[in-house]
Amino acid sequence: MRFRFCGDLDCPDWALAEIATLAKMTSVKMKLLCVQVLKDLLGNVIDYDKVYKLTSDAKFESGDVKASIAVLSFILTSAAKYNVDGETLSNELQQLGLPKEHSTSLCKSYGDALEKLKECLRQQSLKLSSLDSVQWRVDYILSSSELKDVSEPCVQVKLSIKNPDTNQSKPVSFTVSADKFRVLLNELKQANSMMENLST
Repeated sequence: MRFRFCGDLDCPDWALAEIATLAKMTSVKMKLLCVQVLKDLLGNVIDYDKVYKLTSDAKFESGDVKASIAVLSFILTSAAKYNVDGETLSNELQQLGLPKEHSTSLCKSYGDALEKLKECLRQQSLKLSSLDSVQWRVDYILSSSELKDVSEPCVQVKLSIKNPDTNQSKPVSFTVSADKFRVLLNELKQANSMMENLST
């Protein structure tokens, strides 16, 4: 079966096994565990003392506690990543064997934190440096103390690269031969054209 919260793929076997572990807890305690996991996902510190107290009634061992946290993290982040609404997530979790009360509790916590979770995931997503500006000049060396006759142009290139985290630009300078500069210029034009096509 395919599940929306798994990106329209089958649920991983490890997650399926841990969903059965979650079913051993009461729905109220699972909701409180969800709150702790969401706290962790949103950048706060998880309170492991509270987590161990919540799971003590279900007689969870250390491995079960870690696995429960891992599966809840997977469910919540995947659902947010694929923009799954609470009702759909609840239905899919019930299809995977999580009792209705448990899935309702989980989805209530998920719905309350969804926008914050999406924003947090957005900030953690891959960010690439961007090219701010390009400056270049051609130097034509006629001769040097090393060689009698050089007669070959070389290109001084200065790129300004913007860091996505700090929004600061940093200069990067290098020298290339005329042939290599032509190749670089052609590739930059192709990349620019591809970016323009993607944005339209």
